[in-house]
Amino acid sequence: MATRIRLQRYGKKGKPIYHIVVADQRSKRDGRLIERLGLYNPNTNPATIEINFDSAVNWVLKGAQPSDTARAILSYKGVMMKKHLIAGVAKGAFSEEDAEKRFTIWMDEKAKKITKKESELKNTAIDAKKARLAAEKAIKEEKAKAIDLKNSKLKEEVEAAAAVNSEEAPENEEVVEEETKAEKTVEEDPATEEVVEEKTKAEETTEEDPANKEVVEEETKVEETTEEAPATKEVVEEETKVEETTEEAPATEEVVEEETKVEEIEEEEVVVEKKEEDSAEEEETKEA
Repeated sequence: MATRIRLQRYGKKGKPIYHIVVADQRSKRDGRLIERLGLYNPNTNPATIEINFDSAVNWVLKGAQPSDTARAILSYKGVMMKKHLIAGVAKGAFSEEDAEKRFTIWMDEKAKKITKKESELKNTAIDAKKARLAAEKAIKEEKAKAIDLKNSKLKEEVEAAAAVNSEEAPENEEVVEEETKAEKTVEEDPATEEVVEEKTKAEETTEEDPANKEVVEEETKVEETTEEAPATKEVVEEETKVEETTEEAPATEEVVEEETKVEEIEEEEVVVEKKEEDSAEEEETKEA
């Protein structure tokens, strides 16, 4: 029976995994097998190969013919080199010790090549990662520069607009400063606080009393008229001065009341004297 060392396909679609098997040459690819020698996974870099070395060497020495892919795998793992050395020992070309030395030297060189390839692949992966990070960093820097340029332009526009506004309205700043100074003086002066409190109380009373509302409305009308006619402002100021003087000197009101009472008493005495004179004249006329 002609035997053959070949691969049987397993795994998912797009990610195959192969079993290294010994099977009859007439059987199908996925048909009956004689022995499974190992596993071959081409999805990794470098490829993963697991093989039963001694069993593979025995089958090769018995005359099992490997396929092209199986031959490459066996040569990579040193199976074909072992077969060559065993054949040389059988022919008497060299001893078994020399064969073992040659095989160990060959395996060491093969291992060095494998490790070198793995390190190169690792370094290339690291370099690719660094290049990718550098490209991303360059893109971020360009975006940051564009944003800074845009922000600088906006800042210049805002500063220009502010300068134009400050040139157009310098008087508004003076008015605002005067208002702030007046507010500060009001806050610093306690007398003004008392006046403000009295005004607020008066406003509350006017809101509660409808009669006071009418008085307030009249006062507001008077104020409007005073605003319209500046001459009336002087009259209002004089009235306010007179009211202030009356408020400051309440004793004068009492003096005025006493004077009026004295005048009334004198008028009554004069009337009584006239009556007495009239009565005396009447008596004289009667006696005559």
